[in-house]
Amino acid sequence: MQRDPLDAWLRLSATPGLGRSSARQLLARFGSPQAVLQHSPASWRECIGAGPASALAKGRPDQQALLQTTWDWLQAGGDGQPARAIVALGDPAYPPALLHTPDPPLLLYLLGAAALLDGCRPFAPARCLAMVGSRNPTAQGADNARRFAQALGAQGLCIVSGLALGVDAAAHEGALSVQPGALRPGQPALTIAVVGTGLDRVYPRAHHGLAQRIAARGLLVSEYPLGTPPLPAHFPQRNRIISGLAQGTLVVEAALASGSLITARMAAEQGREVLAIPGSIHAPQSRGCHALIREGACLVETVQDVLQELPPATDAGLAGHGTAADAPPPALALAATPRQDEVLQALGYDPVSLDLLIARSGLDAAQLQARLLELELDGQVARLPGGLFQRIGLA
Repeated sequence: MQRDPLDAWLRLSATPGLGRSSARQLLARFGSPQAVLQHSPASWRECIGAGPASALAKGRPDQQALLQTTWDWLQAGGDGQPARAIVALGDPAYPPALLHTPDPPLLLYLLGAAALLDGCRPFAPARCLAMVGSRNPTAQGADNARRFAQALGAQGLCIVSGLALGVDAAAHEGALSVQPGALRPGQPALTIAVVGTGLDRVYPRAHHGLAQRIAARGLLVSEYPLGTPPLPAHFPQRNRIISGLAQGTLVVEAALASGSLITARMAAEQGREVLAIPGSIHAPQSRGCHALIREGACLVETVQDVLQELPPATDAGLAGHGTAADAPPPALALAATPRQDEVLQALGYDPVSLDLLIARSGLDAAQLQARLLELELDGQVARLPGGLFQRIGLA
Protein backbone atom coordinates (compact mmCIF):
# COMPACT_ATOMS: atom_id res chain seq x y z
CA MET A 1 0.00 0.00 0.00
CA GLN A 2 1.32 3.44 -0.96
CA ARG A 3 1.50 6.32 1.49
CA ASP A 4 -1.43 8.42 0.19
CA PRO A 5 -3.95 5.55 0.09
CA LEU A 6 -2.70 4.47 3.50
CA ASP A 7 -3.41 7.95 4.87
CA ALA A 8 -6.97 7.81 3.53
CA TRP A 9 -7.59 4.29 4.86
CA LEU A 10 -6.32 5.30 8.31
CA ARG A 11 -8.71 8.27 8.29
CA LEU A 12 -11.65 5.94 7.64
CA SER A 13 -10.61 3.08 9.93
CA ALA A 14 -9.08 4.88 12.90
CA THR A 15 -11.13 8.07 13.33
CA PRO A 16 -12.89 7.97 16.71
CA GLY A 17 -16.67 8.18 16.42
CA LEU A 18 -16.90 7.12 12.77
CA GLY A 19 -17.39 3.39 13.12
CA ARG A 20 -16.95 0.53 10.67
CA SER A 21 -20.55 0.51 9.48
CA SER A 22 -20.51 4.22 8.61
CA ALA A 23 -17.14 3.84 6.89
CA ARG A 24 -18.46 0.99 4.75
CA GLN A 25 -21.50 3.05 3.81
CA LEU A 26 -19.20 5.84 2.63
CA LEU A 27 -17.13 3.38 0.61
CA ALA A 28 -20.26 1.94 -0.99
CA ARG A 29 -21.41 5.46 -1.89
CA PHE A 30 -18.15 7.03 -3.10
CA GLY A 31 -15.97 4.08 -4.10
CA SER A 32 -12.63 4.50 -2.28
CA PRO A 33 -11.25 6.22 0.83
CA GLN A 34 -9.56 8.89 -1.28
CA ALA A 35 -12.80 9.53 -3.17
CA VAL A 36 -14.66 9.79 0.15
CA LEU A 37 -12.27 12.45 1.41
CA GLN A 38 -12.63 14.46 -1.79
CA HIS A 39 -16.32 15.04 -1.00
CA SER A 40 -17.71 17.57 1.43
CA PRO A 41 -18.96 16.96 4.99
CA ALA A 42 -22.42 17.80 3.67
CA SER A 43 -22.20 14.81 1.32
CA TRP A 44 -21.07 12.63 4.19
CA ARG A 45 -24.00 13.75 6.35
CA GLU A 46 -26.45 12.73 3.64
CA CYS A 47 -24.92 9.27 3.67
CA ILE A 48 -24.17 8.52 7.33
CA GLY A 49 -25.77 11.23 9.44
CA ALA A 50 -24.45 14.22 11.34
CA GLY A 51 -22.54 12.51 14.17
CA PRO A 52 -20.23 10.22 12.15
CA ALA A 53 -19.80 12.91 9.46
CA SER A 54 -18.69 15.40 12.09
CA ALA A 55 -16.24 12.88 13.52
CA LEU A 56 -14.70 12.30 10.08
CA ALA A 57 -14.46 16.03 9.42
CA LYS A 58 -12.70 16.52 12.75
CA GLY A 59 -10.34 13.59 12.20
CA ARG A 60 -7.67 12.38 14.60
CA PRO A 61 -5.43 14.98 16.21
CA ASP A 62 -2.50 12.57 15.80
CA GLN A 63 -3.32 11.52 12.22
CA GLN A 64 0.08 12.48 10.78
CA ALA A 65 1.94 10.82 13.64
CA LEU A 66 -0.11 7.62 13.16
CA LEU A 67 0.55 7.70 9.43
CA GLN A 68 4.30 8.06 9.96
CA THR A 69 4.40 5.32 12.60
CA THR A 70 2.45 2.97 10.36
CA TRP A 71 4.55 3.77 7.31
CA ASP A 72 7.79 3.21 9.24
CA TRP A 73 6.44 -0.10 10.56
CA LEU A 74 5.66 -1.29 7.04
CA GLN A 75 9.17 -0.47 5.83
CA ALA A 76 10.84 -2.35 8.70
CA GLY A 77 10.12 -5.85 7.40
CA GLY A 78 12.67 -8.06 5.67
CA ASP A 79 16.36 -8.67 6.44
CA GLY A 80 15.52 -11.63 8.63
CA GLN A 81 12.51 -9.92 10.21
CA PRO A 82 8.92 -11.10 9.71
CA ALA A 83 7.16 -9.58 6.74
CA ARG A 84 4.60 -6.80 7.29
CA ALA A 85 1.59 -5.86 5.25
CA ILE A 86 -1.70 -4.00 5.50
CA VAL A 87 -4.65 -5.43 3.58
CA ALA A 88 -7.67 -3.25 2.93
CA LEU A 89 -11.26 -4.28 2.31
CA GLY A 90 -11.49 -5.28 -1.35
CA ASP A 91 -7.79 -6.05 -1.86
CA PRO A 92 -6.95 -9.33 -3.63
CA ALA A 93 -5.23 -10.51 -0.44
CA TYR A 94 -8.37 -9.97 1.67
CA PRO A 95 -9.81 -13.39 2.63
CA PRO A 96 -13.13 -14.07 0.89
CA ALA A 97 -14.46 -15.87 3.97
CA LEU A 98 -14.03 -12.73 6.04
CA LEU A 99 -15.37 -10.50 3.29
CA HIS A 100 -18.68 -12.35 3.44
CA THR A 101 -19.33 -11.72 7.13
CA PRO A 102 -21.73 -9.07 8.48
CA ASP A 103 -18.99 -6.82 9.89
CA PRO A 104 -15.71 -7.20 7.94
CA PRO A 105 -12.76 -5.11 9.14
CA LEU A 106 -11.71 -2.18 6.96
CA LEU A 107 -7.99 -2.78 7.44
CA LEU A 108 -6.02 -5.82 8.57
CA TYR A 109 -2.45 -5.49 9.78
CA LEU A 110 -0.36 -8.59 9.11
CA LEU A 111 2.95 -9.78 10.55
CA GLY A 112 4.41 -13.12 9.61
CA ALA A 113 6.01 -15.43 7.07
CA ALA A 114 6.87 -13.61 3.85
CA ALA A 115 5.65 -16.49 1.67
CA LEU A 116 2.13 -15.89 2.96
CA LEU A 117 2.07 -12.19 2.08
CA ASP A 118 2.63 -12.06 -1.67
CA GLY A 119 -0.42 -9.79 -2.14
CA CYS A 120 -1.78 -11.76 -5.10
CA ARG A 121 -3.93 -14.22 -3.18
CA PRO A 122 -5.78 -14.20 0.14
CA PHE A 123 -3.44 -14.42 3.11
CA ALA A 124 -5.74 -16.93 4.88
CA PRO A 125 -6.39 -20.30 3.23
CA ALA A 126 -9.91 -21.54 2.57
CA ARG A 127 -9.46 -24.45 4.96
CA CYS A 128 -9.15 -22.95 8.45
CA LEU A 129 -10.44 -24.11 11.81
CA ALA A 130 -10.85 -21.74 14.75
CA MET A 131 -9.98 -23.26 18.12
CA VAL A 132 -10.99 -21.41 21.27
CA GLY A 133 -11.56 -22.15 24.92
CA SER A 134 -10.88 -21.37 28.53
CA ARG A 135 -7.98 -19.21 29.69
CA ASN A 136 -7.78 -21.58 32.68
CA PRO A 137 -8.26 -25.01 31.15
CA THR A 138 -7.94 -28.30 32.93
CA ALA A 139 -4.82 -30.35 32.17
CA GLN A 140 -6.99 -32.52 29.92
CA GLY A 141 -8.38 -29.47 28.10
CA ALA A 142 -4.96 -28.02 27.34
CA ASP A 143 -3.75 -31.42 26.18
CA ASN A 144 -6.82 -31.83 23.94
CA ALA A 145 -6.18 -28.44 22.34
CA ARG A 146 -2.54 -29.25 21.58
CA ARG A 147 -3.24 -32.72 20.22
CA PHE A 148 -6.21 -31.75 18.06
CA ALA A 149 -4.33 -28.73 16.65
CA GLN A 150 -1.29 -30.84 15.83
CA ALA A 151 -3.32 -33.61 14.20
CA LEU A 152 -5.54 -31.23 12.22
CA GLY A 153 -2.55 -29.12 11.20
CA ALA A 154 -0.90 -32.23 9.80
CA GLN A 155 -4.08 -32.77 7.77
CA GLY A 156 -3.71 -29.38 6.09
CA LEU A 157 -5.92 -27.17 8.26
CA CYS A 158 -4.72 -23.77 9.41
CA ILE A 159 -5.50 -23.29 13.11
CA VAL A 160 -6.91 -19.86 13.97
CA SER A 161 -6.99 -18.64 17.56
CA GLY A 162 -6.46 -15.54 19.68
CA LEU A 163 -3.02 -15.82 21.39
CA ALA A 164 -4.71 -15.78 24.81
CA LEU A 165 -3.63 -17.82 27.80
CA GLY A 166 -4.86 -21.39 28.09
CA VAL A 167 -6.56 -23.13 25.17
CA ASP A 168 -5.56 -20.47 22.60
CA ALA A 169 -1.88 -20.87 23.39
CA ALA A 170 -2.12 -24.66 23.44
CA ALA A 171 -3.81 -24.63 20.01
CA HIS A 172 -1.09 -22.42 18.52
CA GLU A 173 1.60 -24.61 20.10
CA GLY A 174 0.03 -27.75 18.71
CA ALA A 175 -0.14 -26.31 15.19
CA LEU A 176 3.47 -25.12 15.36
CA SER A 177 4.60 -28.59 16.44
CA VAL A 178 3.72 -29.99 12.99
CA GLN A 179 7.03 -30.87 11.41
CA PRO A 180 7.87 -29.52 7.93
CA GLY A 181 8.07 -33.06 6.56
CA ALA A 182 4.46 -33.68 7.57
CA LEU A 183 3.09 -30.72 5.61
CA ARG A 184 1.33 -31.10 2.29
CA PRO A 185 3.01 -29.44 -0.72
CA GLY A 186 1.93 -25.83 -0.91
CA GLN A 187 0.29 -25.93 2.52
CA PRO A 188 -0.20 -22.36 3.77
CA ALA A 189 0.09 -20.92 7.27
CA LEU A 190 0.16 -23.40 10.11
CA THR A 191 -1.58 -21.02 12.46
CA ILE A 192 -3.06 -17.52 12.54
CA ALA A 193 -3.28 -15.49 15.76
CA VAL A 194 -5.90 -12.73 15.73
CA VAL A 195 -5.00 -10.25 18.46
CA GLY A 196 -6.80 -7.42 20.23
CA THR A 197 -3.91 -4.93 20.23
CA GLY A 198 -1.75 -3.18 17.67
CA LEU A 199 0.85 -5.50 16.15
CA ASP A 200 3.65 -3.54 17.78
CA ARG A 201 2.50 -5.00 21.11
CA VAL A 202 2.12 -8.53 22.45
CA TYR A 203 -0.58 -9.40 24.96
CA PRO A 204 -0.22 -11.21 27.23
CA ARG A 205 3.47 -10.36 27.60
CA ALA A 206 4.25 -13.95 28.55
CA HIS A 207 3.44 -14.91 24.94
CA HIS A 208 6.16 -12.81 23.35
CA GLY A 209 8.14 -15.91 22.39
CA LEU A 210 5.04 -17.68 21.10
CA ALA A 211 4.16 -14.64 18.99
CA GLN A 212 7.64 -14.68 17.45
CA ARG A 213 7.30 -18.36 16.53
CA ILE A 214 3.86 -17.76 15.03
CA ALA A 215 5.31 -14.91 12.94
CA ALA A 216 7.99 -17.29 11.64
CA ARG A 217 5.60 -20.02 10.43
CA GLY A 218 2.22 -18.33 10.33
CA LEU A 219 0.62 -14.92 10.79
CA LEU A 220 -0.33 -12.42 13.45
CA VAL A 221 -3.41 -10.40 12.44
CA SER A 222 -5.03 -7.30 13.92
CA GLU A 223 -7.61 -4.73 12.83
CA TYR A 224 -6.31 -2.23 15.38
CA PRO A 225 -3.83 0.58 14.60
CA LEU A 226 -0.29 0.38 15.88
CA GLY A 227 0.03 1.48 19.46
CA THR A 228 -3.42 0.19 20.45
CA PRO A 229 -3.27 -1.19 24.01
CA PRO A 230 -5.13 -4.31 25.24
CA LEU A 231 -8.50 -2.71 25.94
CA PRO A 232 -11.17 -5.12 27.27
CA ALA A 233 -13.74 -4.17 24.61
CA HIS A 234 -11.38 -5.15 21.79
CA PHE A 235 -11.24 -8.87 22.57
CA PRO A 236 -14.92 -9.72 22.01
CA GLN A 237 -14.69 -7.63 18.81
CA ARG A 238 -11.71 -9.56 17.48
CA ASN A 239 -13.59 -12.84 18.05
CA ARG A 240 -15.71 -12.17 14.95
CA ILE A 241 -12.48 -12.22 12.91
CA ILE A 242 -11.36 -15.50 14.46
CA SER A 243 -14.64 -17.19 13.57
CA GLY A 244 -14.96 -15.34 10.26
CA LEU A 245 -11.63 -16.60 8.90
CA ALA A 246 -12.56 -20.23 9.58
CA GLN A 247 -14.93 -22.80 8.18
CA GLY A 248 -15.81 -23.85 11.69
CA THR A 249 -15.10 -23.08 15.35
CA LEU A 250 -14.08 -25.84 17.76
CA VAL A 251 -14.66 -25.00 21.43
CA VAL A 252 -12.34 -27.11 23.56
CA GLU A 253 -13.36 -25.98 27.05
CA ALA A 254 -15.54 -23.06 28.09
CA ALA A 255 -17.49 -21.94 31.11
CA LEU A 256 -21.08 -20.80 30.63
CA ALA A 257 -20.03 -17.13 30.86
CA SER A 258 -17.14 -17.25 28.42
CA GLY A 259 -15.69 -15.29 25.53
CA SER A 260 -15.41 -18.61 23.71
CA LEU A 261 -19.19 -18.86 23.62
CA ILE A 262 -19.27 -15.39 22.07
CA THR A 263 -16.99 -16.70 19.33
CA ALA A 264 -19.22 -19.76 18.86
CA ARG A 265 -22.31 -17.56 18.63
CA MET A 266 -20.60 -15.35 16.04
CA ALA A 267 -19.59 -18.43 14.05
CA ALA A 268 -23.21 -19.61 13.96
CA GLU A 269 -24.39 -16.15 12.89
CA GLN A 270 -21.79 -16.18 10.11
CA GLY A 271 -23.06 -19.53 8.85
CA ARG A 272 -20.04 -21.47 10.06
CA GLU A 273 -19.94 -24.86 11.73
CA VAL A 274 -19.82 -24.95 15.53
CA LEU A 275 -18.12 -27.92 17.18
CA ALA A 276 -17.44 -28.72 20.83
CA ILE A 277 -15.47 -31.28 22.83
CA PRO A 278 -17.42 -32.65 25.80
CA GLY A 279 -15.79 -32.93 29.21
CA SER A 280 -16.39 -33.91 32.77
CA ILE A 281 -19.79 -33.12 34.22
CA HIS A 282 -17.95 -31.91 37.32
CA ALA A 283 -15.74 -29.37 35.54
CA PRO A 284 -17.06 -25.79 35.20
CA GLN A 285 -14.87 -25.46 32.09
CA SER A 286 -17.00 -28.10 30.33
CA ARG A 287 -20.43 -26.58 30.91
CA GLY A 288 -20.20 -24.16 28.01
CA CYS A 289 -19.31 -27.00 25.62
CA HIS A 290 -22.20 -29.08 26.91
CA ALA A 291 -24.57 -26.16 26.41
CA LEU A 292 -23.38 -25.77 22.81
CA ILE A 293 -23.88 -29.48 22.14
CA ARG A 294 -27.42 -29.30 23.54
CA GLU A 295 -28.06 -26.40 21.16
CA GLY A 296 -26.91 -28.42 18.14
CA ALA A 297 -23.12 -28.07 17.99
CA CYS A 298 -21.27 -31.08 16.61
CA LEU A 299 -19.96 -33.30 19.41
CA VAL A 300 -16.27 -33.94 18.74
CA GLU A 301 -14.40 -36.97 20.04
CA THR A 302 -11.86 -37.53 17.25
CA VAL A 303 -10.04 -35.69 14.50
CA GLN A 304 -12.22 -37.47 11.96
CA ASP A 305 -15.31 -35.88 13.55
CA VAL A 306 -13.87 -32.46 12.69
CA LEU A 307 -12.80 -33.38 9.17
CA GLN A 308 -16.21 -34.85 8.35
CA GLU A 309 -18.05 -31.77 9.63
CA LEU A 310 -16.10 -29.16 7.66
CA PRO A 311 -16.89 -28.44 4.00
CA PRO A 312 -14.38 -29.76 1.43
CA ALA A 313 -11.35 -27.61 0.67
CA THR A 314 -11.65 -25.27 -2.30
CA ASP A 315 -8.45 -23.27 -1.79
CA ALA A 316 -6.35 -23.11 -4.95
CA GLY A 317 -3.26 -23.63 -2.85
CA LEU A 318 -4.41 -27.17 -2.09
CA ALA A 319 -5.43 -28.02 -5.66
CA GLY A 320 -3.74 -31.13 -6.97
CA HIS A 321 -2.77 -32.29 -3.49
CA GLY A 322 -6.11 -33.76 -2.36
CA THR A 323 -8.15 -32.38 0.48
CA ALA A 324 -8.02 -32.92 4.18
CA ALA A 325 -11.45 -34.52 4.02
CA ASP A 326 -10.11 -37.13 1.56
CA ALA A 327 -7.23 -38.09 3.81
CA PRO A 328 -7.39 -40.69 6.57
CA PRO A 329 -7.04 -39.56 10.17
CA PRO A 330 -3.41 -38.84 11.11
CA ALA A 331 -1.21 -41.69 12.19
CA LEU A 332 -0.64 -40.15 15.60
CA ALA A 333 -4.42 -40.47 16.23
CA LEU A 334 -4.26 -37.95 19.01
CA ALA A 335 -1.58 -39.73 20.99
CA ALA A 336 -0.35 -43.11 21.99
CA THR A 337 -2.67 -45.14 24.16
CA PRO A 338 -1.63 -45.01 27.81
CA ARG A 339 -0.77 -48.31 29.47
CA GLN A 340 -3.93 -49.53 31.11
CA ASP A 341 -3.39 -50.35 34.78
CA GLU A 342 -5.32 -50.07 37.98
CA VAL A 343 -4.11 -46.53 38.71
CA LEU A 344 -5.18 -45.15 35.32
CA GLN A 345 -8.52 -46.89 35.67
CA ALA A 346 -8.95 -45.47 39.16
CA LEU A 347 -8.10 -41.97 37.94
CA GLY A 348 -10.80 -41.84 35.29
CA TYR A 349 -10.68 -38.41 33.62
CA ASP A 350 -11.73 -36.07 36.43
CA PRO A 351 -9.38 -34.43 38.97
CA VAL A 352 -8.98 -36.84 41.90
CA SER A 353 -7.44 -36.55 45.36
CA LEU A 354 -4.81 -38.95 46.67
CA ASP A 355 -7.18 -40.23 49.37
CA LEU A 356 -9.86 -41.06 46.82
CA LEU A 357 -7.31 -42.85 44.62
CA ILE A 358 -6.19 -44.94 47.58
CA ALA A 359 -9.80 -45.97 48.16
CA ARG A 360 -10.41 -46.72 44.48
CA SER A 361 -7.19 -48.59 43.73
CA GLY A 362 -6.63 -50.48 46.98
CA LEU A 363 -2.95 -49.51 46.94
CA ASP A 364 -1.20 -48.03 49.94
CA ALA A 365 0.00 -44.41 49.83
CA ALA A 366 3.66 -45.24 49.10
CA GLN A 367 2.83 -47.59 46.19
CA LEU A 368 0.32 -45.15 44.76
CA GLN A 369 2.63 -42.13 44.92
CA ALA A 370 5.41 -44.09 43.23
CA ARG A 371 3.12 -45.14 40.39
CA LEU A 372 1.70 -41.62 40.03
CA LEU A 373 5.23 -40.26 39.70
CA GLU A 374 5.97 -42.77 36.93
CA LEU A 375 2.78 -41.79 35.08
CA GLU A 376 3.55 -38.10 35.55
CA LEU A 377 7.05 -38.50 34.11
CA ASP A 378 5.54 -40.50 31.25
CA GLY A 379 3.18 -37.64 30.42
CA GLN A 380 0.02 -39.56 31.24
CA VAL A 381 -0.91 -37.85 34.50
CA ALA A 382 -0.81 -34.19 35.57
CA ARG A 383 -0.39 -32.96 39.14
CA LEU A 384 -2.87 -30.13 39.84
CA PRO A 385 -3.04 -27.49 42.59
CA GLY A 386 -4.69 -28.62 45.81
CA GLY A 387 -3.09 -32.07 45.78
CA LEU A 388 -5.23 -33.36 42.91
CA PHE A 389 -4.23 -35.58 39.99
CA GLN A 390 -5.75 -35.85 36.52
CA ARG A 391 -5.26 -38.26 33.68
CA ILE A 392 -4.32 -36.65 30.37
CA GLY A 393 -4.55 -38.02 26.85
CA LEU A 394 -7.59 -39.19 24.93
CA ALA A 395 -7.38 -42.94 25.22
